[in-house]
Amino acid sequence: MAEQAPPVGRLEKLGYGVGDLASSFYVNFFNIYLLYFFVELGGVGPAAMGLMLLLTKFFDAITDPVMGALGDRTRSRWGRYRPYLLWGSVPFGLCGAALFAAPDLSPGSMLVWAYVTYTLTMLAFTATNVPYAALMGVISPSADTRASVAAYRMVFSALAVVGVAIVATTLVRELGAGDERRGIMLTMFILAGAGTLALLVAFASSRERIPPAANNGRVRDDLMLLIRTPAWIAVALAAVLTPVAIASRAGSALFWFRYVAGDDGQPIFLFLDRIGLFYAAFAIGQLLGVVFAAALARRFDKSRLLILAGTIEVAAIIAFHLMPIDAVWPQTAAQVFVGVGLGMMMMLAYSMFTDIAEYLEWSTGRQMTGLAVSGAVFAIKTGVAIGAALPGLLFAMAGFEAGAVQSESAKYGIDLAFAIVPAAMIVPAAVAMLFYRLDRATIARFESELAQRRSQSAMPPFPSAPETL
Repeated sequence: MAEQAPPVGRLEKLGYGVGDLASSFYVNFFNIYLLYFFVELGGVGPAAMGLMLLLTKFFDAITDPVMGALGDRTRSRWGRYRPYLLWGSVPFGLCGAALFAAPDLSPGSMLVWAYVTYTLTMLAFTATNVPYAALMGVISPSADTRASVAAYRMVFSALAVVGVAIVATTLVRELGAGDERRGIMLTMFILAGAGTLALLVAFASSRERIPPAANNGRVRDDLMLLIRTPAWIAVALAAVLTPVAIASRAGSALFWFRYVAGDDGQPIFLFLDRIGLFYAAFAIGQLLGVVFAAALARRFDKSRLLILAGTIEVAAIIAFHLMPIDAVWPQTAAQVFVGVGLGMMMMLAYSMFTDIAEYLEWSTGRQMTGLAVSGAVFAIKTGVAIGAALPGLLFAMAGFEAGAVQSESAKYGIDLAFAIVPAAMIVPAAVAMLFYRLDRATIARFESELAQRRSQSAMPPFPSAPETL
């Protein structure tokens, strides 16, 4: 009988989940302020900034799979993936802080600053986030346990949205004391420090339970195997399109509230202004979505749940867009459901990538958790970059002028980025799940067989290629 792996306790799940604050603080703060900082406050053209966000993804296309393959082949006293949380935590914090620490420069020099610091930040992001995500794949051999760990991770992801929406936006206002650039910079310093600490907590709290293979074979062979696996392609596609929708909506929200809704930035509920309320509602919904998905994933196939999540998200975005501009509380309620959809989708997608890694080990004998998950990280970063670039490109095409009264064409461009494009992106993400065939019965079968193999000193031969799923 196969030896049972030591259980993953609640404290370990909490410690691992804390690690997501690092990437989530960055992603959510960048979604709100990156385009605004360099375009509205730094004078960079929106199209130029959008192009920067896209071009830097070519670098990630190399570094993300390299980091995944490197993690798969690392052997240390701390495991394969945990060491990078320790080694990369300080560079992660320093690079993120530098991004918004630009001095008073000309628009051209500001663009150069953006290219250099954003590229370095994404490199540090890769060096920590790919191993962090891969760690979830080896924290337990049980798919249900990994789904539970993913839920804890997404709870902290939602808390990061709350922190950015409520605390960070307030800090920008208070620390800036009328100087938005200073407020954004100082707030980012705080988030960078918190992110560094979060990675160290995840390193200290977590444990790797799946032993590494004696050798991993060639990276090229692993890559070819991965891109021929329909289940991985389906989830990767969803992992690209969903962040496009969310990042485009988040990146254009400040512009929508200022130039379309005519919001003056005054608090309307406690200390929250309208944009703070918008993000707080989203965060509450995301938290509810994570809890909802974690409960349903114990009974239903994840692909079907992801389709449901996409349907909820699209319906909520459309409902928000059709409401009167000054319908603050109905829009807030709709935004809660946008968060529910995203919380479900992200929690399910991360656990699905680790299921695929286990499936590939079962069907081929090749361990490639880091590489498989690096695809998820790259897909999400690519989606965020495209979504962050879209508002700038659409604004430029529509005739947007920073600080001016906007034409109807410019307002339509903001509407496109804020609602129409995001809703359109979610539909194919949900459709892709029709090609994901790893149901609960299949997962239970290969989990059992892998447990038996791992308990033996000599593993039996494997088929040369995976079954088509």
